[in-house]
Amino acid sequence: MSTSKGKQNGKGTVSGKSSVKADSKTVTTSPLGQNEKKKQTFIVRTIWTFVMIAGFFLILASGQSYSILLVLFCELATFKECIAVTTASSRAKNLPVNKFLNWYLVFTTIYYLNGLDVYKVILESNFTTLNPYTDWFILIASHHKFICYCLYVWGFIMFVSSLRKGYLKFQMASSCATHMALLFIVFQAHLIINNIINGLFWFLLPCGLVIVNDIFAYLCGITFGRTKLLEISPKKTLEGFLGAWFFTAIASIILTRLLSPYQYLICPVNNNILYSNYWNDINHCELNPIFRSQTYNLNHVIFERLGVNSITIKPIYIHSLNLATFASLFAPFGGFFASGLKRTFKVKDFGHSIPGHGGIADRVDCQFLMGSFTNLYFETFISEKRFSVESIVSTILLNLNNNDILNLAIQLITTLKDRNVFDEAKLNLVNDTLVKLLA
Repeated sequence: MSTSKGKQNGKGTVSGKSSVKADSKTVTTSPLGQNEKKKQTFIVRTIWTFVMIAGFFLILASGQSYSILLVLFCELATFKECIAVTTASSRAKNLPVNKFLNWYLVFTTIYYLNGLDVYKVILESNFTTLNPYTDWFILIASHHKFICYCLYVWGFIMFVSSLRKGYLKFQMASSCATHMALLFIVFQAHLIINNIINGLFWFLLPCGLVIVNDIFAYLCGITFGRTKLLEISPKKTLEGFLGAWFFTAIASIILTRLLSPYQYLICPVNNNILYSNYWNDINHCELNPIFRSQTYNLNHVIFERLGVNSITIKPIYIHSLNLATFASLFAPFGGFFASGLKRTFKVKDFGHSIPGHGGIADRVDCQFLMGSFTNLYFETFISEKRFSVESIVSTILLNLNNNDILNLAIQLITTLKDRNVFDEAKLNLVNDTLVKLLA
């Protein structure tokens, strides 16, 4: 009996351990625990969604310069998250130079893409106050591309010098990944910055369209989604994809109606970029024709029976519908690409910098592709290539030497004289000034 009792006790002991394991398993997989976890995640996600929305609009109101800084921050954060797997492997393989080269190349590329624009802004804003530093400043600005090329070649030399036997395949793959990130992230972020310079409208509208499309793709998908869209994204459905297109098109009309009346949003950046904001709006311009109502004649064969011969509409609504189509049918593939990248490295999110949302890259993966298309669309169909006195002066300073500038001034004065712009007193003053300059 004792033996039997011992067996029972032994079984009881085993059974007890099993029940502990079962209990612990029940706790971790209990529907109540899962629901509580989902509820907490939803609350955190919702709170941080409103925090991001409020912060985004505060930055927009603070001015174009802060919006550009926001893009640069998202650009660097996304780049960091995308190469995080590579840098972690580099540390494991004792290759610290690999991480340094990643950041060296990203800052070199940013300098190449945006440095000349910064020089022009400084010249346009302060070309009369740079006298002690004008010569070396113009020298650096006029040789910008050559300096950037030298910086890149130096980085290439460092990369080749860091190659080690046994790690060649890894290092070459890492270099390819870095250059791919430079193309898909840094270069496209540069085009988004150009959108801000063209007017905050061209930054805010594409961002809003991508967000609306993402929301309605989810809502339409869970409501009547049946057909799987892509193998790498099993939760994405064709019905959600097409349904989001319809609602994004409607949203494009609403957003355009809300945003287009404000000159602060539709005017391009001028030389007062550092001082312009919503509360001190000094950024005025002549409206682009697409923001003015225009009359279009309709096809008589189709609309004759309806008694409609023409329609009056602002062209911006047509352009916004075109952007909505891209945001619905093409921009999501930036997110699909990011999903494929995450599945390659077997991670759920790129990071945990935004509670409840993952990393920065998880929120802006579609924005880069959308921003680059918007810039191309604007430059192709909308841009008027307007010039200002400041932009012309900065171009002259960057591309002409002192003698050429003086000859240009003489030619301009001669032209104004031929047009009888000068009276005798002004002409004598100009002649005296030229004599002093040439002495």
